[in-house]
Amino acid sequence: MRQISHQLNIQTRGKGLYAITRAVLSWVGEVGIRQGLLTLVIQHTSASLVIQENADPDVKTDLEKFFSRLVPEGDSIYDHTTEGPDDMPAHVRSALTQSSLSIPVLDGSLALGIWQGIYVFEHRTGAQQRNVILHLIGE
Repeated sequence: MRQISHQLNIQTRGKGLYAITRAVLSWVGEVGIRQGLLTLVIQHTSASLVIQENADPDVKTDLEKFFSRLVPEGDSIYDHTTEGPDDMPAHVRSALTQSSLSIPVLDGSLALGIWQGIYVFEHRTGAQQRNVILHLIGE
């Protein structure tokens, strides 16, 4: 059984979903593990990871609109506003989604469905540098 890790650095430009599937697939292909389990962890509390449809870009837009309605900025219930009106809503959005994903690796590739992609879901308004750790265990 082998284990290997890697870090992806993702530059975001504000709220939205940023595809990382190609970068993840490329790395998995390079390491040569044919069967195993890939774990992805984002090292931030105001962004998250999601597996979502990768065919129709309207899905990404609609998800952002839904989260904007569900968790609005500037709500008076928030005490944590040190970094601006988008700070606490970003933490809530992150808590409602995922900070890690586990994806089987079969025959050297990710066991994703045909229309599934892996995304960093940025919840802050401004540009951010996000780190995603990949850890693959298998043979």
